[in-house]
Amino acid sequence: MADDPLTAFVRTVLGTGVPMIVLSPHLDDAVLSCGALLGWAGRRAPVTVATLFTEAAPPPYTLSARQYLRQTRARDAEQLYADRRAEDRRVLELLDVEWRHVGLVDGLFRRLPRSRPGLGRLAPLLPELEHVYPTYRLHLARGRVSAHDAETLRVAGETIDTLLPARSGGLVLAPLGVGGHADHVLARTAAERSGRRVVYYSEFPYNQTAAADAEFTGRHRLVSRSWERDLDRKAELIRGYRTQADALFPGGLIPRAPEVYLLPGAGDTAVSRGPARLRHTRTRTAGGVP
Repeated sequence: MADDPLTAFVRTVLGTGVPMIVLSPHLDDAVLSCGALLGWAGRRAPVTVATLFTEAAPPPYTLSARQYLRQTRARDAEQLYADRRAEDRRVLELLDVEWRHVGLVDGLFRRLPRSRPGLGRLAPLLPELEHVYPTYRLHLARGRVSAHDAETLRVAGETIDTLLPARSGGLVLAPLGVGGHADHVLARTAAERSGRRVVYYSEFPYNQTAAADAEFTGRHRLVSRSWERDLDRKAELIRGYRTQADALFPGGLIPRAPEVYLLPGAGDTAVSRGPARLRHTRTRTAGGVP
């Protein structure tokens, strides 16, 4: 039986053993969205999951950050993220793929590069004033990368350059930005500007209730393809992220959904460079499970 178009594309790109990196914004996104493909690709080529936002920060926390900590039944964000890093290592080792934790601070906890002048005693009382994204709903989930994140974007791009040198060929899997989280859009922008061959993945479970930005997919002539191989094991892998699974899937039911990837259309060999902004339907909860 002939391969479906997505399998044929990935098999062709990875067929010579060239590397693939999966750009994961947070410590679960790659497996949530690409776990089945990761297992298949990892048996055929060198695969590295590069997770960008793997750290929290000490208090004081914003209201949105405190809501997220309540969702995950955690009190200390730094300990929570240490637990999340350990979870991620265990799950990716089960898939027999390499991993890299880049060490950037998650958007819920990311502070401004420089404190605003004149805050004085007000900053500890209203920590939102010192954060890049003061609130989840109005800032972090709006599908826009803050101008204060220029250095963060530079580090994300440098990560791609380090793990996938231009001369090596290979493939980048990058998030499409479904749900509008700024960390996802930042990862997408880094991939878009990298000059590498990019395939975008539609973020699960947010893609169950939200659609991608038609302007972005149309501008890059992206074609949606489904991946249904090796899905049986995926729920078990997702449950390996114990700190997140209950908040993401209340009641413990993880739907068996095909993975969705968006490829360059016929005649395109790479995704072009350019600025990226996302208009979308927001799907995450007020605290925002990263």
